[in-house]
Amino acid sequence: MTETLVQEMPRAGVLVLRLNRPERLNAINDEMLAEFMQAFAGLADAAASGNAPNAVVITGTGRGFCSGIDLRDFGADVPTATDPAIDRLRFQEAMAAIPQAIRNLPQPVIAAVNGPCVGAGLALCLAADIRICSTAATFGNAAILLGLSGAEMGMSYHLPRIVGASVAADWMLTGRTVSAEEADRRGLVSQLVSPERLFEHALELAGQIADLAPLGVQLTKTALQVNTDAAGFAPAIELENRNQVISHATDEAAALRHKWSQR
Repeated sequence: MTETLVQEMPRAGVLVLRLNRPERLNAINDEMLAEFMQAFAGLADAAASGNAPNAVVITGTGRGFCSGIDLRDFGADVPTATDPAIDRLRFQEAMAAIPQAIRNLPQPVIAAVNGPCVGAGLALCLAADIRICSTAATFGNAAILLGLSGAEMGMSYHLPRIVGASVAADWMLTGRTVSAEEADRRGLVSQLVSPERLFEHALELAGQIADLAPLGVQLTKTALQVNTDAAGFAPAIELENRNQVISHATDEAAALRHKWSQR
């Protein structure tokens, strides 16, 4: 049976999760959902044993990143038992667990968007810490076009914080296709690169992160997430101060300080 989510370690410290249903533009079906959760569980186990990668790259096989939920496979008509609304809620919770798990990973996550990134695919992209895309990428919120709410899988939380409330409302309320150039201009992605360079560039970026002290990187990710919603400047500074004290006490930080002092 073909894996719908391929895991690769192209270099030390970097894990690649590659969505692998190219014939469906990597739409998420029940097998891929299960494999995503298995991958996240594996990362947790690796972290507990001290063998976890230091950076994660998510990308797609073929010409698409992820076209959303595969309506032919599941999601259009969720099987019902006694209460259809409860069944639908459980399905939504299961899908929302993917971006939640991406956000909760201690490692920085880079989304390398190589093509259409729609619906659930957009939610995965938004949950990443760093987003880069090729000039062939497009973005869209498809749920609103199906008569559903355009706010799902964390989109209404992430998108306004990334591109601003007005731009987020434009994209989410219209469901229109957003080009790579507009995504870059609006700050959805940090870099726009040619299709042939995208994966290589993502690995270079992940490699730069993986070569740093893991604890310092993880504390930085946490501070960025927490302080985006900080109640004010004072609690943000307090968290940063605490993280600096913790990271300063590690052997890795001491070795790096010594290395830089010798230059």
